[in-house]
Amino acid sequence: AFDESPRWSPDGKKIVWISTREGNPELYSVHADGSNIKRLTSEVAIELHPTWAPDGKKIAFTSSRTGKQKIYTINEDGSQPKKITEGDGLDAWPVWSPNGKEIAFVSNRDGNYDIFVMNADGSNVRNVTKHAAQDTSPAWSTDGKRLAFISTRDGGSDVYILEMK
Repeated sequence: AFDESPRWSPDGKKIVWISTREGNPELYSVHADGSNIKRLTSEVAIELHPTWAPDGKKIAFTSSRTGKQKIYTINEDGSQPKKITEGDGLDAWPVWSPNGKEIAFVSNRDGNYDIFVMNADGSNVRNVTKHAAQDTSPAWSTDGKRLAFISTRDGGSDVYILEMK
């Protein structure tokens, strides 16, 4: 099997990751001591990029279950999957804000890869980089006031910081 993208839960008691151990890429969780491996998703789709909500109650991830990569959330036990992004573009690489109220992600919905931010329920989606270059890999500062990201705007792949309002 191919395993990737391990992510610790905020309390350090669990790990979520992607594995192909039963076919296509799915989300799994395990207790930090290696016990209680649990498959969280079971779709004929590609599941990618898991990220924990700061309270540890939800996981956001990317899924192709509707034919295009979109952002979904599920409860930490795998219940109640919910698609929270729409449209024709690719939406991927979600990351929760430190207060759990927003999710930053990468999308090409405006023609190239930019960083978008939305409320954790998928509402109020907005493009926060709006640049012709490719902007990817968002990461929140611990206080939630800034986003770091990778951009090709100066010819290479460099780290940029964006002040959030």
